[in-house]
Amino acid sequence: MTIYTFSVITSTGYPYYDLHIKNLPKGIKLYLRFFDFTEKSLKPNISLESGKSFELNAGLISALFEFARNMDKKIKNLEFKSRTDDPLENLTSKHRTYRGDVLITTQTETYLLHKSIRQKVRLIYDAVISAKIPLDSSGDITNAEEKKIIEILTDKQARNRVQDNSGNIRMSSNTFLEEMKDYGLEGICITSFDLSPIMVLGEKYSFKDIEIILRNIGAIPIIDPLEWKYRQSFFKGSQVWVYLINSGIGVTVDGLFEPYFYLLFADPQSYLGEFPANLASEFNMILG
Repeated sequence: MTIYTFSVITSTGYPYYDLHIKNLPKGIKLYLRFFDFTEKSLKPNISLESGKSFELNAGLISALFEFARNMDKKIKNLEFKSRTDDPLENLTSKHRTYRGDVLITTQTETYLLHKSIRQKVRLIYDAVISAKIPLDSSGDITNAEEKKIIEILTDKQARNRVQDNSGNIRMSSNTFLEEMKDYGLEGICITSFDLSPIMVLGEKYSFKDIEIILRNIGAIPIIDPLEWKYRQSFFKGSQVWVYLINSGIGVTVDGLFEPYFYLLFADPQSYLGEFPANLASEFNMILG
């Protein structure tokens, strides 16, 4: 599991809903991601003139530091960006206009694709949260609604399709791993569209090992459908090459298409040639 918590609050601090999906892992870096569903017409009423900016920053940093210390956590970085940094935020669509005053946060692994998490959160907002506005006077999240939230965050449909076809996938992967071991192939992983591992194939790496490799990979590039890119990572002090393939096929959840990624783990001296395309083609026939 790669998304650990999901919380819904207002920008004024009203705590509406808090979901713990899995215990937070110890000793690793996590991201607390923020998703803004407040009305865009709402304007801040605080002037930043004549030193106010410094005073606000000082208060924010002090409050965050004290909060983190009380939670036995350590903040190492805070990232701020203007609304115009992301062209997706300026598009005109049903997702650009929100009612009410809703902020959603999630604690996740650092390697997850932020755009994909944002799309999951929007599904939850549209399907569950928007009907609860205003939050401070609405009813609780029902058991059925909480189940839907968990299913979206944990890629239930994508996992079910992989599980339903696991026998054929394992047969193909065993053949691939045997044929390509002399060329450096060491393992295969199928992930959801935000890079959450679903199935690990091969004997060298476990799920926990794959998580360590992904944490060490750095920034994940944008990969077009049916294309792949590779990046360097590290595991137990040794280099690992990671090939990331956008399958171009997947599941559709409430109108959102969620493609699988196929990850190949290889020795730094490996030569895989066109093998990523061959693997994607066969896996796509099984999962398509």
